[in-house]
Amino acid sequence: MQTAPASASQKPDKPRPDMNRPDMGRPDINRPDSTAPFAPGWWLRHVRLTDFRNYETAELQLDGRPVVLTGPNGAGKTNLLEAVSLLAPGRGLRRAGREELPRSLPAELPEELPDSESGTGPAGAPSQSQLLWSVSAGLVTPQSEHQLGTGLLADDSRRSVRIDEAPATQSELGACLAISWLTPQMDGLFAGSPSGRRRFIDRLAIAFDPAHAGRLARYERALRERGRLLAEGRADAVWLASLESLLAETGVAIMATRAALIADMNAEAETSGGPFPSAWLEMTGGMAEQVGQMPALELEDRLRQAAAAARQAGDAAMPGPQASDMLAWDKVASQPASRASTGEQKALLISLVLAHARLQGRRLGRPPILLLDDVAAHLDDMRRQALFDICGCLDGQIWFTGTDRTDFAPLEGTARFLEIAAGRIVWPAGC
Repeated sequence: MQTAPASASQKPDKPRPDMNRPDMGRPDINRPDSTAPFAPGWWLRHVRLTDFRNYETAELQLDGRPVVLTGPNGAGKTNLLEAVSLLAPGRGLRRAGREELPRSLPAELPEELPDSESGTGPAGAPSQSQLLWSVSAGLVTPQSEHQLGTGLLADDSRRSVRIDEAPATQSELGACLAISWLTPQMDGLFAGSPSGRRRFIDRLAIAFDPAHAGRLARYERALRERGRLLAEGRADAVWLASLESLLAETGVAIMATRAALIADMNAEAETSGGPFPSAWLEMTGGMAEQVGQMPALELEDRLRQAAAAARQAGDAAMPGPQASDMLAWDKVASQPASRASTGEQKALLISLVLAHARLQGRRLGRPPILLLDDVAAHLDDMRRQALFDICGCLDGQIWFTGTDRTDFAPLEGTARFLEIAAGRIVWPAGC
């Protein structure tokens, strides 16, 4: 099992509650209780936001139960989920730019680094500089507890990360905590652009292979450099050949990582059942179909040769992971997911996210915290109940949002309900 990075100070293991004690029945649901016997293995004990989106400040004290955030549209429910998602590497569930996250901005910000570097670059400790926004949380795992924090300084070009009060990298953050999400913006995944599907599968792959983020960053930098040299007419053959060798080597590694994850996801789909349809995935284009059909070195040679031939013909395009697409099929209906109804596409997407969560728990022993934004309202009663039942079997904390509390009626008494109103957290009676 993966544990906190070596740089994080270790805390003594927290003893598990004695389930044989007479006072260890159902806890008082009107207060947070970290000894709740049904608490998952991985959960956030508290979350604090400062100057984030429409929140001046907000703090949640939790107990491991599912979290249900309800309130009108625009109140800030998704903003809270986005804040939690930034406790994982990357730009969060909205992929927002730096200027979108703070409640207010200074006159100038440092030049933003390419998005691909956001999950791999070093992160320093906060200084005397103005902190534009911050998110912190207490993470509880079966072995230990950790304090996680992230934010953006006005004079820095990338966000700062801390683990147990020590400066850390986003990669180390990802080794501490896995977070997965499903948002309404993802509903068009199967009918949308190939780039969106590539980002989706890459985000799932990083959970199992954190080095995948670094490979993606290296590949994108080299691809941009090659394109710039060709556009400017600075065709230094030796330098271009060197870049194409790097692109071929890194590209094959990226496509192999995607292929391995898809094989695992397809195997998981074979064993899943219930009202959510099973999805079958494949990568196509950019020579992705040839991964596993020949030795990696031979495939690298083919990519290099294709890049050189295209360049000599005056074409900057080349095959590789940037030219691949993820295709999904509904196994039951035997049709491409892109042709399914809107409701069935949503069900397929839920099926994929849940399958990935199960794989993480079983393979890594580190189930993700799931952020499910406005999911229940678009399901019929049978699938809504099935979603709650499946999530109840996962060992990571689950967060739901919705406008109507009645959509979550099956979770009454077992979930922590919080009402959100205009950037404020309301603690209703009986929560």
